[in-house]
Amino acid sequence: MIGVDEAGRGPVLGPLVVAAVKSWDDEALADIGVRDSKRLSPGRRKCLYQSIVACCDISIVRTDAREIDSLRSKMSLNQIEMEMAAKSISGLDHRDEDVFIDCFDVNEDRLARELTSFLVCREVIARHKADETFPCVSAASIVAKVNRDSAISHLDELSQERWGVSIGSGYPSDPATCRFLEFIDESGEEMPFFVRRSWKTVGRFRQLKLDL
Repeated sequence: MIGVDEAGRGPVLGPLVVAAVKSWDDEALADIGVRDSKRLSPGRRKCLYQSIVACCDISIVRTDAREIDSLRSKMSLNQIEMEMAAKSISGLDHRDEDVFIDCFDVNEDRLARELTSFLVCREVIARHKADETFPCVSAASIVAKVNRDSAISHLDELSQERWGVSIGSGYPSDPATCRFLEFIDESGEEMPFFVRRSWKTVGRFRQLKLDL
């Protein structure tokens, strides 16, 4: 079976990461303690990540901020994530496999049908909060989150070297992220390459809205 999940759909900074994890034993994943990555500390996620990589096949697809901006001129965020999910699954031998995905569409059946059209798997099961129900999806959640966290850590280092300002987590609710955007706005510089400029606009931050 294959589990699929993402990290970084909502942030205004950094990449969107989709991971697919092929597991031969969901019980073994449950036994090592996989769960929704949001319920785990960063240290625990990293530890579990190593265990997942050791016992499963993984495939990761990452789309950076500039590419997200470009793609959003032609398609919705759901369509972007759909294609990323299909690409991540296709990076694994998925023939005759059941695919479980954390549903990012309001309609679970619609997502399952649309994703099936890209694949040669046995069945696609799309469920809301699948990362809390299926260990293979929990594992994918962890893999995606660890990879996005690594990317954000690298971008934060670049920001602190250049401007002496942390970018925070990249989420609109993070005060550090808001302070970074305010700093760039007030400096008169162009928004950096890791800012998703296509996010809907508001008056401040050069009309960069902090949520979708």
